[in-house]
Amino acid sequence: MTAAARHYDTILQPVITEKSTLLSEDGKVVFFVPLSANKKEIADAVEQLFKVKVTAVNTIKVHGKTKRFRGIAGKRNDQKKAVVTLAEGHSIDVTTGL
Repeated sequence: MTAAARHYDTILQPVITEKSTLLSEDGKVVFFVPLSANKKEIADAVEQLFKVKVTAVNTIKVHGKTKRFRGIAGKRNDQKKAVVTLAEGHSIDVTTGL
């Protein structure tokens, strides 16, 4: 697997919510990443794909909810989010895509 393909596998999709939009004003961008991704891999992927400088990466593991459908209990998948802080003067517009 090439380095670029590995980076595309590390950044799954941006998180577009009210809270992530407010964070973007502070130079932070939120992405869904695989459960196996670590902070170093996430920082490298964002720097290579978007040509920006990353200063910090914070990760959050979101446990899937237990939900009922027609009386049968099921569980949503666990997810991992990464809050990426960009260096001063750098920005990413997640609405345009890659």
